[in-house]
Amino acid sequence: MSSFKFGVHAISASHVFFQSKLSFAFVNLKPVVPGHVLVSPVRVAHRFSDLTAEEVSDLFVTSQTVARVVEKEFSGTALTLAIQDGPDAGQTVPHVHVHILPRRPGDFEKNDDVYTELAKHDQPGESHRKERTNEVMAAESARLAGLFGGGAA
Repeated sequence: MSSFKFGVHAISASHVFFQSKLSFAFVNLKPVVPGHVLVSPVRVAHRFSDLTAEEVSDLFVTSQTVARVVEKEFSGTALTLAIQDGPDAGQTVPHVHVHILPRRPGDFEKNDDVYTELAKHDQPGESHRKERTNEVMAAESARLAGLFGGGAA
């Protein structure tokens, strides 16, 4: 597969570092913290309640698998996992996805500031974090894929 659908976006297979039967994990264009990645079902589903039980199970098992590796690889001491389910919850891409953010002491002035950053990280005009290049994202994805024994797409 050369790309994966993420809402209306196409995610290059070179940015996908892990795939299970029903989910895929990919690097983030504008990460809130180093190692901020996303896990999404392969089937485009707008809301969490649109997922089948099998998709929910696979999404969460995949998220747990990815989270363990990402936390270790990015020297995290904790994790924030978040789903923004619908526009009123801050969802900007109409496709269910889990944000996985490795956390460290002092990474935000107030611990819950991570949610403020998540809420604005894909908003138009949000400029303090620049989009990463395809090359940078592909390199990070390849590094992460290697930690799963090459489990990328």
